[in-house]
Amino acid sequence: MVTIMLVDDSSICNLLMKKVLSRLPISIGIQDFTDPVEAFAQLPQLNPGLIFLDLNMPELDGWGFLEKMKEAGLTNRVIILSSSTSDRDRMRCDEFPNVLAYHTKPLTHAMVTALMSTLQIELLI
Repeated sequence: MVTIMLVDDSSICNLLMKKVLSRLPISIGIQDFTDPVEAFAQLPQLNPGLIFLDLNMPELDGWGFLEKMKEAGLTNRVIILSSSTSDRDRMRCDEFPNVLAYHTKPLTHAMVTALMSTLQIELLI
């Protein structure tokens, strides 16, 4: 079973993503965090196959989270899930080879299914 980590300071966004992900026809474990500092601390032991990461969070934003991953040599695959539609943010993702995609909130079930298929996430199981 693959573990998916949700890192978003909005518990409502995490709840919606859990609902969408729970409908996928694959076996997954979902760990959600509203505190990005705590999520980063748990990252090595959880070793998720995929991380859905928000960019705009207090204390440690998504970019800082990605920088810390890079510094620690962590290469877990990341999908940015943000309310930002900025082209600058999309282009900045290129600085992080483990960022697979950038999507704006909210993701629908159809979008997640297509994304998982495109990224061949089912092969992680």
